[in-house]
Amino acid sequence: MSDQPLAPGPMLAPRANPDLVGHEAAEATLRQLFDSGRLPHALLLSGPRGIGKATLAFRLARFVLSGGGEGGGLDMFGAPAEPGLAVSPESGVFRRVAAGGHADLLTVERAFDPRRKRLRSEIVVADVREIGAFLHLTAAEGGWRVVIVDGADAMNRNAGNALLKILEEPPRRTVLLLVAHSPGLLLPTIRSRCRQMKLSPLPGATVRALLARYCPDLDDGVAASIVDLAEGSIGRALELAGSGGVELYQAMVAMLARRPRLDPLALHGFADKLARADAEDSYRGLEELLGQHLARQAVVAARAGQRGEAARWARLRDDIGNDFTRADGLNLDRKQTILSAFFAIERAADNPR
Repeated sequence: MSDQPLAPGPMLAPRANPDLVGHEAAEATLRQLFDSGRLPHALLLSGPRGIGKATLAFRLARFVLSGGGEGGGLDMFGAPAEPGLAVSPESGVFRRVAAGGHADLLTVERAFDPRRKRLRSEIVVADVREIGAFLHLTAAEGGWRVVIVDGADAMNRNAGNALLKILEEPPRRTVLLLVAHSPGLLLPTIRSRCRQMKLSPLPGATVRALLARYCPDLDDGVAASIVDLAEGSIGRALELAGSGGVELYQAMVAMLARRPRLDPLALHGFADKLARADAEDSYRGLEELLGQHLARQAVVAARAGQRGEAARWARLRDDIGNDFTRADGLNLDRKQTILSAFFAIERAADNPR
């Protein structure tokens, strides 16, 4: 990242974001692969949520669709005349991709569920079948076709199998970019057919600089807490800043710190507030914060040499995460989901092994 302070402004969606921060090595590798004619037909970009994976995917898509940076080419020594994958925001390719109107780019992601009035919890087979139909078309602009599956680890099994068939015989001059937060959830056969590129969390200083850019009025103390909770994710940091995440985290920790037992009245009041229909962001925030809290408990136990205890906290994290997912899928009572999570943590804390 440049030493120059970042200009203030809103954070743009990945398809419209001209900036990529913190992943210069990955960008350089992709540029080398393209210039040498060895760009794989399928790439799996993985890493924590909110660190820039989708931004990198759209950056590569624009570069490929523009024919390699609109003629950037090589210099007299055989090196890229313009390093990286940047395409001018003023170019037609950039504008069409940003608007979702480039005929040779297809983006697949979780669709909106009009009945429940929120995004679906998974990518379904009908979504993936659009890829097959798209790839049977001739490239509208005579060059490459690009498919981005954003949240590929959200595909259900039928969707994964449908994608696998496409990966087995991809058309030429086609690149599929899979963006996944948890690549282990993908079918092993999908992972084996992709070149995998794992992106690392952003350094704390980078997250702090980006946070200052997008939220310049944030109190320094609150910003420091957000950077700590964000764990290298600018996307997570902005969610915390926008939804009162620090206050929510402090309330959650205070609730769990009540000993020898949780305060039932306080917990019911806390759960009531977060289970309301107008508290969607806070409910989602609590889901993430509980998982983060349990993950940190597992790390502390592991560092103390308590391997069994670490495994127990990790299993509890998975169990509670599955409970939240099940509550979404079956439209279960959110308040009961919250209560069950806190009581499960209380039992685990009271019965160490």
